Amino acid sequence: MRIQKTVIALALAGAAFGAQAHKPWVLPSSTFVENDREAWVTVDAAISEGLFDIDHVPLKLDGLTIIGPDGATLEPQNVANGKLRNSFDVKMAKNGTYKIALVNQNVFASYKVNGEMKRWRGLEASMAKEVPANAEDLKVTRTSSRIETFVTANEPSDAVLKPTGSGLELVPVTNPTELRAGEKATWRFLLDGKPAANLPFSLIPGGVRYRGTLNEVRFSTDAKGEITFTIPAAGMYVATASWPAPQAQGAQGGQAQPPARRVTYSGTVEVLPE
Repeated sequence: MRIQKTVIALALAGAAFGAQAHKPWVLPSSTFVENDREAWVTVDAAISEGLFDIDHVPLKLDGLTIIGPDGATLEPQNVANGKLRNSFDVKMAKNGTYKIALVNQNVFASYKVNGEMKRWRGLEASMAKEVPANAEDLKVTRTSSRIETFVTANEPSDAVLKPTGSGLELVPVTNPTELRAGEKATWRFLLDGKPAANLPFSLIPGGVRYRGTLNEVRFSTDAKGEITFTIPAAGMYVATASWPAPQAQGAQGGQAQPPARRVTYSGTVEVLPE
């Protein structure tokens, strides 16, 4: 039961960033590095109860992709697997903006065999082999998650900001490594390459253990999946969103049924002082 609750919490991580949820995140040492010789960042990856606190378990690096400003895929350097966090370095040999993303797709299934309830989790390609063909009361939920951050070496660029057309994606009109407190930023969310209209999302700053409050700032996109907002105070934030929205799932009343598909997004951004 404890494992099942943890899996559900992670699947809903894009929306369920409440005080008690365990939150997956990636955290770069800096999102903007100015260096005439060699630019590097170190990235931590963990799942924790307090945002950016290293207090639970490491976040697996399965599905990690690092894309450089020229579109080339890079390998992480100095990968370290710890008890509470995983970490790796990114060498930014070329000027511009890099995307560091953990993208995963899974299938959750519940069914009965000879009256006994079974549960299964895995990849789409394995489902036909591992879930019996005679399964009864089969219920399937497909999940897609994107956990990412952006970092820039010396000068920002926009090539990596182009969407892939799969899952829930943030397509920043304002470069996410050029956010300054008090200024305006424009973001666009897409779902499978199409505008994510009226999508609620949140910005949550790190440092909850020192504040004692979550300080979540909530927004919603317009009909075009866009929003222009005033950037909050300086610090590291996580932008989170999920589809379908939790309130939409229970809108019919009674016990909410799990959706056939659940998509989540979590992106770490840094807000610099004015």
